[in-house]
Amino acid sequence: MELPVDESVGRGGGSAVTTGTIATPVVKKNVVDIDLRPYVFGGVAAICAEMVTFPLDTAKTRLQLQGQVSDQKWKVNRYRGTVHTIITIVREEGVTRIYKGLSPAIVRQAVYGTIKFGLYYSSKDMMKRILQTNKQKESTFVNLCCAVFAGCVSSSLANPTDVIKVRMQSGSGCVANAGLLSVASDIWQKEGVRGLWRGVCPTAQRSALVAGVQLPVYDWTKSKLRRSRWSVLQEGAPCHLLSSLIAGFTAALASNPVDVVRTRMMVQRKEHRLMLEKGAENSGQRVYSSAIQCIIQTVRTEGLMALYKGFIPAFARMGPWNIIFFVVYEKLKTL
Repeated sequence: MELPVDESVGRGGGSAVTTGTIATPVVKKNVVDIDLRPYVFGGVAAICAEMVTFPLDTAKTRLQLQGQVSDQKWKVNRYRGTVHTIITIVREEGVTRIYKGLSPAIVRQAVYGTIKFGLYYSSKDMMKRILQTNKQKESTFVNLCCAVFAGCVSSSLANPTDVIKVRMQSGSGCVANAGLLSVASDIWQKEGVRGLWRGVCPTAQRSALVAGVQLPVYDWTKSKLRRSRWSVLQEGAPCHLLSSLIAGFTAALASNPVDVVRTRMMVQRKEHRLMLEKGAENSGQRVYSSAIQCIIQTVRTEGLMALYKGFIPAFARMGPWNIIFFVVYEKLKTL
């Protein structure tokens, strides 16, 4: 007995394979395509922004280190503001010193920037597919979660390059004039693998704050400007410029206290050994054993505003950094 063929099978976008007189539907598998463009564009844009704004990062690092009672080198406040810091470094140490640490910074952005921005935008798209939401509609909560996740993962993986960069920028100890590989080898031999991940907890916390504020604020501001009544701000460079400035300011404001802790913990290793050799622990001086202890000691000895040391160069760097990054990123998207 012949079975009738149901011609309705496979209609509505499906497909069917007919064997004899029996129609067998073919089930299509959903294949998740990974778009690598956000990763590549994010890495390239981050490297461009880092190269232009690096002197401000060096000034920020020096300002954050000074005033520590546990380190005689940084006990005296030598620098008075961003411009004075850069001028002093150039006059006393040479113009190349303000770019000391650029090589690990570029390597860091090649890892950190690539993963952070690529993971953020790809995870956003994935969440939209999972939640089956409109691609044009942005969820602030979803963006926040994706940004925090991307910031934590990327900064943890790139932490060794961050440690090397901070050590080179500080200009202290035997690594003052050493290069990327020499500093990495020195840390590896004297401190082991743990030395390369020193300060990873405050680094991940800072990156979570920066990414959790920077990326959602940029997307939120851009979406608001696109719906504004001023046509000049709805698209193009003015929209990206204003969105980048707001994102940079809010990110610097939220992350500066954690950035101070991160910088001080990353640079303290050599001073710790010297203090132990000289019996400094008996003199009441202490180094930072944890992020919480670093915050408490910093506030107690230098005041609450010490957590915002280097805020001016941090924002002065983060503002242009965000502008360069997002303008380059948006331009690459159009290619």
